[in-house]
Amino acid sequence: MADTKWRLIPQKLQNGYIKCLAPLINLFTKWGLSPNTFTVAGVIITSMAAVAFIMGFIRLGGILILAGGLCDTIDGSLARSAGRATRFGALFDSAIDRYAEFVMFLGVAAHFVLAKDYQTSIVVFFALCGSIMVSYCRARAESLGFDSKLGIMQRPERIVFLGLGAIIHVVALILVIWLIAIFANFTALQRLRHAYKQDATKMERQTETRTEQLDKNKHAVFK
Repeated sequence: MADTKWRLIPQKLQNGYIKCLAPLINLFTKWGLSPNTFTVAGVIITSMAAVAFIMGFIRLGGILILAGGLCDTIDGSLARSAGRATRFGALFDSAIDRYAEFVMFLGVAAHFVLAKDYQTSIVVFFALCGSIMVSYCRARAESLGFDSKLGIMQRPERIVFLGLGAIIHVVALILVIWLIAIFANFTALQRLRHAYKQDATKMERQTETRTEQLDKNKHAVFK
């Protein structure tokens, strides 16, 4: 499989984008705005994007997807900046993000169903499956003690590519949907493989430790 550190949107570029938002984050911190406000705003805006897709306003839908993604970026950064990051806040953010993705893909799928492009609507379903599995694999892996923050098609890539694809042209949107359907599922497999390698390494170390302990016990007996 590909290098697990490689992403379609380089991490350095994402870090640069977050740094550009720093003045805005600082302003919101001074105003005392709640991170959850942006979490909820994100899913509302994304729902509006879904409605726009259903009504046939693809470019507007793309703009709203990017706006919803911006809210998703702000909420986490604001929580850390204001010292209001909590475990429940992280859970709430993750849960709302999943609802937002469901609604977003529902709107995109509905658009192609109404346009009688059933093939693309089916591909949207696989894109949604991959997106949900990427999130599930990370959540489940981390609950079992594995590190799983990797993959070439994570949430930022899905949001940015889908939004830009919709803004550019319907053909670009269809291409992006295919890319997400393929690479999101590939990312889920990456995370499974990464967890397997960590577990295998741990088992090897445990086996080596037991072997060393048995050797020590044998030497102790024969002394």
